[in-house]
Amino acid sequence: MRTPADPTPETPFSPEGPNLVLQGENLELISALPEGTFQVIYLDPPFNTGRAQQSVKFTSTRRDDGLGERLGFAGRSYDTVRQLLSHYDDDFTDYWEFLQPRLAEAWRLLTPTGTLYLHLDYREVHYAKVMCDAVFGRENFLNEIIWSYDYGARTKKRWPTKHQNILVYVKHPSRYYFNSEAVDREPYMAPSLVTPEKAARGKLPTDVWWHTIVSPTGKEKTGYPTQKPVGLVRRMIQASSQEGDWVLDFFAGSGTLGAAAAETGRRFVCIDSSAHAMEVMAQRLGTHAEVRYASA
Repeated sequence: MRTPADPTPETPFSPEGPNLVLQGENLELISALPEGTFQVIYLDPPFNTGRAQQSVKFTSTRRDDGLGERLGFAGRSYDTVRQLLSHYDDDFTDYWEFLQPRLAEAWRLLTPTGTLYLHLDYREVHYAKVMCDAVFGRENFLNEIIWSYDYGARTKKRWPTKHQNILVYVKHPSRYYFNSEAVDREPYMAPSLVTPEKAARGKLPTDVWWHTIVSPTGKEKTGYPTQKPVGLVRRMIQASSQEGDWVLDFFAGSGTLGAAAAETGRRFVCIDSSAHAMEVMAQRLGTHAEVRYASA
């Protein structure tokens, strides 16, 4: 079993250090964080549902020695992939330009045993999978988790969409930490088919997670529009980290990662640029974290 690394001058985040809630542009802030610090990074970025476009100049970059295209992390040539996809979807380039450098920073910030959980929906998950393959390497793809829920309106024009996708990548394919025994178990759907002991204990989750959304009238509700349930994120950090480990969310929103980390004894950094998000997190996590605003 891996134990949290001892703090060093190069890695100032120790199990005794303060949890942090930081306001600012996330790419700028995470670029200043020390390499190899975080055991789990959970990201719930904008889903790009509006497909807002900007004017982006697209160029091809090739190696000076003429032997091929520029290689990215883990030796992956992501420029070719980007050009091929952009050929079929003009809107794709903007999303790549936004998300790819942040994924590259996530790779840098993970510990050698660390795990990324990237939370998206069906509109962008296929693009993000290609990006993650380029940045992390396809051999470091661990799972695609389907979060399934049954709440809200149901269209009659197509199959109603009642799920979201979570891509799981590790820093190293043979060194990553995973402890399935640490996660919250689920009830059996047919408890009469198993022994009473198994029914009482529950079953290990699969890669399909049946979990309700945040109740509009429940105590967990913060009023933040894209808030995710604590139970989802708690399961991720229970499986992929240990008490005292550092975890990070730089699209923090309502601070669900921080709430899950505080419950389970992990140390956390939450980052968001939104004043509304900072207000929500200060109220929700203020007793567990040091809150630093952009003007501080």
